[in-house]
Amino acid sequence: MTGGAGPGRTGGTPHGRAARTAPLLLAGYLVLSAVDLGGLLAGADTAHLLAKPLLMPVLVAYAAVRGAPRWLIAALLFGWGGDVALMVDHGTAFLLGMGSFAVGHLCYLRLFGRARASLIAGGAYAVALCAVLVAMWGDLPAAMRLPMTGYSLLLATMAWRSGVLGRYAAAGGALFLLSDTLIATGVADWPQPPAHDFLVMLTYLAAQLLLTTGALGRGVRPSTVTGAYRGTVETA
Repeated sequence: MTGGAGPGRTGGTPHGRAARTAPLLLAGYLVLSAVDLGGLLAGADTAHLLAKPLLMPVLVAYAAVRGAPRWLIAALLFGWGGDVALMVDHGTAFLLGMGSFAVGHLCYLRLFGRARASLIAGGAYAVALCAVLVAMWGDLPAAMRLPMTGYSLLLATMAWRSGVLGRYAAAGGALFLLSDTLIATGVADWPQPPAHDFLVMLTYLAAQLLLTTGALGRGVRPSTVTGAYRGTVETA
């Protein structure tokens, strides 16, 4: 027989194809991230507009070929929905984008399961959240105060509980919170740091990649994960 893979060859198997494809997709995500961030720094809007809608689909493809849990795929897809909505400079689009990200955070929380998260970290996130909300409250548009408060509570909860998947996911959750806090300062019309949009995207793109890495099992301690998800992590 010719053209087939022998018993000792994995190149033609699904596992072999995934082993070849995953690094290419990860490299694609990193290249697109560089294009997007470079475009923001250079003021090249076209590069940003072309790269941003492709980022999460490529990361989803990478996660999928690595055998990602379905809740991770869902979280990334809702993140993509938020990315696309926020490309439109309109109040309704902003709310739609925030809603899509909120559903993505719910998917992340479902992914994290019922494993016990650090109470110390939870307390730190609660203090930080209260401090930011109190500081911004008077500067936020009245119509945005309640939606952003609800979203911030959900995001802070996701960031706190991300630690159950290990240090990579914990860093991703923290960076996600930082990224959205930078966006909130813009909504509150606070003075912005140089390269504000660059910093928002840099922290966001790193956050999604770190959360994905944590969920795929790198640096995860299986004892922190419960139920069926434990088996997914151990075999990823």
